[in-house]
Amino acid sequence: MRPCLVLALMLALPAMADGQGAPVVPVAPGPDVELARDLVERGQILPLAKVLALLQARHPGQVVEVELEYSYGKLVYEVDMITRDGRLIEVDLDAATGAILDLDEEDD
Repeated sequence: MRPCLVLALMLALPAMADGQGAPVVPVAPGPDVELARDLVERGQILPLAKVLALLQARHPGQVVEVELEYSYGKLVYEVDMITRDGRLIEVDLDAATGAILDLDEEDD
């Protein structure tokens, strides 16, 4: 498995709702996406839409980048987002549970 699976980069459009309030993030097709889809189907990780909905409930904002990577000894969704008050934050979430592992405010 590659150390980093890029799921979506620099999303230009805001996430759309799936009818249940969960954001739907456009993702380019490719082998990384297929691998992530397989992990979801096997129940090893949560779907990205569910993880983003959990994140939005605690830290509302605009998602600009999502990566699935191996960190902390597990698969982690790394989400860069702009908060409602304009701060750029990076949030690491356990891909299996959606639990927030780390939250850093970017200095740039």
